[in-house]
Amino acid sequence: GQFCIGHAGFMSLGAYGAAVVTSMLFKNTDSVFVFLLGLAAGGFVAMAAGMLIGLPSLKLKGDYLAIVTLAFGEIVRALLRLVKPIGGARGMIGIPGYANLGWILFFMALTLFLLRNLIHSPFGRAFIAIRDNEVAADAMGINTTKYKMTSFCVAAFIAGVAGGLYAHVISFIQPDNFSFTKSADFLVYLYAGGSGSLTGSVVGATLLTILPEFLRFLADWRLAVYAVILVLVMLYRSEGLCGGLELPFMRIRRPELYEEPLFGKKTKGKGEQA
Repeated sequence: GQFCIGHAGFMSLGAYGAAVVTSMLFKNTDSVFVFLLGLAAGGFVAMAAGMLIGLPSLKLKGDYLAIVTLAFGEIVRALLRLVKPIGGARGMIGIPGYANLGWILFFMALTLFLLRNLIHSPFGRAFIAIRDNEVAADAMGINTTKYKMTSFCVAAFIAGVAGGLYAHVISFIQPDNFSFTKSADFLVYLYAGGSGSLTGSVVGATLLTILPEFLRFLADWRLAVYAVILVLVMLYRSEGLCGGLELPFMRIRRPELYEEPLFGKKTKGKGEQA
């Protein structure tokens, strides 16, 4: 429930961290191990940055937290422009093209699997309690600062790994690839698909990535039409395209929590069984 709009900054740190490992430290080594090591390094660099920015900023809430995280993303982009060994404003070139669609789908599936299990763990229940009512969660003995920091670090790590994959797909990165616009795109994907739903995140990101390409025949009008479609979705489907619903394979237990499954019949609760 923390409103963060600085994930492009975490993604940029992950991209540069992974690229440094694969194209500078192990320049002449071509192996899957180096690629995975680079992704891990990118994730941990982003997580470390998330910890540093999270300690002072998670005391803030709402719009104030959003402003701090936005400033963080812009500060990271400005600093990357000044570091000459990694290309400065010109960016890094010659990054090995280790990643492909198969790797991306694998890491997406792995991320969804881990997050699904995290949500249905004691940690995940604490996250949900803090999101719904932080004061009540604190009164029940939940260490809200600890859990908010944990969620912030997990999100930063995932963004860092995504940045590493991005760098090894296009083989070229520069600071301007990770502007505020990219963070805004992530938020649009989330709220259009359905906040609080893993299925909604995937659906929103997929549809809103394909939609601008589908509208390309409209030339300069496509962005205007794209914006109008987003406005209509937010007006008439404020809970997102999926709302809080999950596909059956995204659930792990207690199916009675889901009132209207996306596919299949509603599962009876214990009280409804014969």
